[in-house]
Amino acid sequence: MSASRKHILITNDDGVHAPGLLALKQALSAVADVTVFAPDHNWSAAGHTKTMHKPLRVFETELADGTPALVTTGTPSDCVGLALLGLVPVRPDLVVSGINDGPNMGADITYSGTVAGAMEAVVSGIPGIAVSQDWGRDRDLSLAAELAARLAALVLQNGLPSQTFLNLNVPS
Repeated sequence: MSASRKHILITNDDGVHAPGLLALKQALSAVADVTVFAPDHNWSAAGHTKTMHKPLRVFETELADGTPALVTTGTPSDCVGLALLGLVPVRPDLVVSGINDGPNMGADITYSGTVAGAMEAVVSGIPGIAVSQDWGRDRDLSLAAELAARLAALVLQNGLPSQTFLNLNVPS
């Protein structure tokens, strides 16, 4: 990792091999150094769940493009928490969670593991962004990834108010 570049931690609730995570990683790499730390399986509708009474396992893996990633048996909130406890040696300047398969709006944000990933960052004093796309019949993630990268660049440059995260929803 470059000492001069900002650092973004990314996670999701759809699992480490979800196409949205890869699209997000590729887009954000143009903005900052990126570390991927995601669940080993789908945690959709997990909300802000934290694993308390069973062991958490962490493994190394690779995304489809060969990018190294950390993976855990825990939730998106666990991913962020474990990263901040030192499993990722560089404290991130921003946490971005997504790109979720489906929107997270209204009451759905209370169930969303994607939103919880961004929220966990804010609990620890780090800006967070949740990114979701209503895929419909269109599986093209390029617009959502581009918008997430533009928004991340703005947040890294200007910051966010304390206790604030952003919830970006992109239509199909």
